Amino acid sequence: MSGGCFSFFSRRPRASPPSLSPELDHDVSSSIQSTTCRIYNYKELCLATDDFSPRNVVGEGGFGSVFKGTLRDGTPVALKVLSSGSRQGVKEFLSEINAIADVEHQFLVKLYGCCVDGGHKILVYEYLHNNSLAQTLLGEGGNSGGLQFSWPVRRGICIGVAKGLAFLHEDIQPHIVHRDIKASNILLDQDLRPRISDFGLAKLFPPDRTHVSTRVAGTAGYLAPEYAIRGHLNRKVDVYSFGVLVMEIVSGLRNTNWKLPPGEQILLEKAWRLHEKDELVNLVDTSSCESLDADEAYRYLRIGLLCTQDKPKLRPAMSTVVKMLEGEIDVNQEKITRPGILTEFKGIRMKLDLGQTDTPDSSDALSSATRANKSSSSADLDTSYATMTFNSIYDRS
Repeated sequence: MSGGCFSFFSRRPRASPPSLSPELDHDVSSSIQSTTCRIYNYKELCLATDDFSPRNVVGEGGFGSVFKGTLRDGTPVALKVLSSGSRQGVKEFLSEINAIADVEHQFLVKLYGCCVDGGHKILVYEYLHNNSLAQTLLGEGGNSGGLQFSWPVRRGICIGVAKGLAFLHEDIQPHIVHRDIKASNILLDQDLRPRISDFGLAKLFPPDRTHVSTRVAGTAGYLAPEYAIRGHLNRKVDVYSFGVLVMEIVSGLRNTNWKLPPGEQILLEKAWRLHEKDELVNLVDTSSCESLDADEAYRYLRIGLLCTQDKPKLRPAMSTVVKMLEGEIDVNQEKITRPGILTEFKGIRMKLDLGQTDTPDSSDALSSATRANKSSSSADLDTSYATMTFNSIYDRS
């Protein structure tokens, strides 16, 4: 962990990033003033990260970079630094502040404060020592960190994330839909307990609405079909993403892997095929065999399928999912219908790999999915689609 024991005067001066429009700067100031968010100055965060040294980068994204650091009082932190002049980055900055600046829950990453000094816009979070599920359990980039995921640990991660989502969906007002639940956004502390992170796409959900029509954003492989196709957003979109995540945690497999043979590439497809043959238990990762409770792991896979059913109304609420995971509801008696699977995303990935487009517009990218699902769509398709993020497709290749 980087500390502050170095000469301040040995660092090269940094040019301040360009200011954004007065309207956006005003929105940022107003959002911060409406919370109890602590304000950090830029020099303080420079000291914490060794002048934002590349050695301290622990994450990258379209918004900018994430750095690890240590504050003067010894507190380890993760700093989410927005790209200079990024309008989308500022929107995500505002979204995160509005969503969780004054919210605390044991399974949500803690936001300590922010910096808006001299045009710099930085979010200061607690630092989680064991990175994300994507890099540890699923080993993206070959980095498992040598961690052992016993069945009790996997069970605890599933229950923790479910409780965090239930809190967001039902226990606070206005309700919050995360919109980007995935393995790389589930961070792990030193005891492998989960924290839901990255609220840059979060939406505050009106209590009197069944759904809202919005721009489509998220990660391919975790997107609920009704949201990806029609832009219809409600809490069941997060439930779908959680179901995919549960399947990954129990199986130890990524939700998509295009290097595998046909029929093996999409985890949900494989799970449904095994379910139909009454062989779903074969999907359980046996690497934790010493601690494995095969019956419970099988039950968790069934819960994953219940959460990913094609019709949103059939998916359980997250508070119900918690009870299912903890054994208060017998899921073996629950009827499971076919999951919603957008296999058309494979074609989008191929276009990206060929360099035909960097970030496909969803109105084009989803046209084949819309045609393929037209027969099952009861609502009209006049939603104006916007850019989707497909960054994690490359991570799963």
